Amino acid sequence: MANDSTSIADFYKALKHSPFVMIGLDDTPDHAEPMTAQIEDGVHDTLWFFTSRDNRVAIGGGAMAQFSSKGHDFFACLHGTLSVNANPAMIDTLWSKQVESWFPGGKTDPNLLLMHFAIDSAEMWQADLSLTGMVKMMFGGKISPDEVGDHAKLTLHPA
Repeated sequence: MANDSTSIADFYKALKHSPFVMIGLDDTPDHAEPMTAQIEDGVHDTLWFFTSRDNRVAIGGGAMAQFSSKGHDFFACLHGTLSVNANPAMIDTLWSKQVESWFPGGKTDPNLLLMHFAIDSAEMWQADLSLTGMVKMMFGGKISPDEVGDHAKLTLHPA
């Protein structure tokens, strides 16, 4: 990854193709659960999630999300703060037919909750095995660091 902004851009590009992450709260014993991330164009430090008021993440707080791209060539671990956002304009902006299928009462469904995930830090890995690296891997050869891809640690909003 060339730099932090490239890393974030690559992450959001991969997320558009497969918007699913595992997210869990820091201060609970509950396991992470799969959720569909919603994104705002041009905003690279925030994820949004529609959920129900009785969902285990609805209490918010410190949270961690893990992502694996559809092609299994990009991985991310994100840490930040999950909080409720009751702004009807944001619900309108992010609303889709897929979200509507989960909330039959529509945008005013009493069980609907929009969660805002402000990303504080992230660690990302992009696997980009070179042709030489792939051949070595198939035959058990030693793969050098420059043949495996990139890794980046980012701080977006320090806690």
